[in-house]
Amino acid sequence: MSRNPQEQPLLVDSFREEEEPRETAYDSSEKIVVVGVDESDSEENWGRVPPFSWKKLWLFTGPGFLMSIAFLDPGNLEGDLQAGAIAGYSLLWLLMWATAMGLLIQLLSARLGVATGKHLAELCREEYPTWARMVLWIMAELALIGSDIQEVIGSAIAIRILSHGVIPLWAGVVITALDCFIFLFLENYGVRSLEAFFAVLIGVMAISFAWMFGEAKPSGKELLLGILIPKLSSKTIQQAVGVVGCLIMPHNVFLHSALVQSRQVDRSKKGRVQEALNYYSIESTLALIVSFIINIFVTTVFAKGFYDTQLANSIGLANAGQYLQETYGGGLFPILYIWGIGLLAAGQSSTITGTYAGQFIMGGFLNLRLKKWIRALITRSCAIIPTMIVALIFDTSEESLDVLNEWLNVLQSVQIPFALIPLLCLVSKEQIMGTFRIGAVLKIISWLVAALVIVINGYLLTEFFSSEVNGPMFGAVVGAITTAYVAFIVYLIWRAITFLPWQSVTRPKTIAHSES
Repeated sequence: MSRNPQEQPLLVDSFREEEEPRETAYDSSEKIVVVGVDESDSEENWGRVPPFSWKKLWLFTGPGFLMSIAFLDPGNLEGDLQAGAIAGYSLLWLLMWATAMGLLIQLLSARLGVATGKHLAELCREEYPTWARMVLWIMAELALIGSDIQEVIGSAIAIRILSHGVIPLWAGVVITALDCFIFLFLENYGVRSLEAFFAVLIGVMAISFAWMFGEAKPSGKELLLGILIPKLSSKTIQQAVGVVGCLIMPHNVFLHSALVQSRQVDRSKKGRVQEALNYYSIESTLALIVSFIINIFVTTVFAKGFYDTQLANSIGLANAGQYLQETYGGGLFPILYIWGIGLLAAGQSSTITGTYAGQFIMGGFLNLRLKKWIRALITRSCAIIPTMIVALIFDTSEESLDVLNEWLNVLQSVQIPFALIPLLCLVSKEQIMGTFRIGAVLKIISWLVAALVIVINGYLLTEFFSSEVNGPMFGAVVGAITTAYVAFIVYLIWRAITFLPWQSVTRPKTIAHSES
């Protein structure tokens, strides 16, 4: 009996025996085996999706929650508190839809990883010419470093709050840098131990910010209206752009495509691949619902306490705790320390996932087969060294930290196209995805979402540089960089339209099929 080749889920390399050893997200011994219950792997069940199982959902749960931490990092918390203080409850609807857009992008990333058995950085290495993939790698590393600086500074601020100012910012950075060793320690105990650790940190964030929500007692009616009724004014446009820009993180797109490979999936069976995609979709959706609720807690607490006040425009991550204490008082447990605990959990969890993402990005683009502790050390050093310099320079001024944060947001915003465009290009192509390529409707929706995110971040960049660029020399440099930047984006879009695998000249791919 022969199978219809078009039913095959994947593509295989026709010259697989000649393929050089490559860096993989997880070794076979590290992957979690998802045990089925009363399931037959007979030839007739090749394309059948096994029935839903709560046990399997539990075994697949983990990668989505690690991915969701990027929606809760200190940069996002700062965006939340500023949106609440300046725009009140009016941008909650945008927070919801931005989270939904983020979910769509992350599900496409997971789809790519499950269907191909490779993560986004690996596929970029294979499908783009050397010069283009090196540019993509540099851009991904810059985005990761920018994000990591925000996360480490956020952790350091939390440590300074919890130590009552005894530990300075630079010392907090050093303490936060040690999380690399926590990461390595937990990895020795398997993927599930690492996932459990992150689940605890998310739980700490949820309890801390829910406690603040209970202390502040925001208006339930205003909250509901803010979610259901879209409102946007010229005064809140900058915060609106910040809400969307903070949630779509370039390194997180790379990360999720690798995390989903921590489960052993039989990619030779279409039903098993679809089953994995179904479970990952459920757990990712649940994870981002949790992150959305936590973001709502933060936004509404600051909306209740600071909206339409003189403090609204001056509040930031560095002084938020003190303002909370002055507004809401001590209570059973001082709200300053509740905020510090939640911020520390957010910073620590996001810095560790940043280390994780850095390993995949560097290993995938460069095909580095290094020991994990060496990769983690290299990745950590890339972020900690510039962060230490930043902490020493900006420790004395809260205003300078806010200016730094604006520049870091710009740094990450310019990188977004270099993650989204390759992702959408790859998941749309049968040469890469087989029967799991996205359909026409989903492709149109995905490109529209990507275009919206890129335009929103383009607006942020335009606003920022129009106020920062002074003098003809600086203007000429920015103009030249902008021209090169736009040209590379056009190149990526052109490749998405006229896609031809770079390695297909020497290593053609065929649709997998077998006969019985």
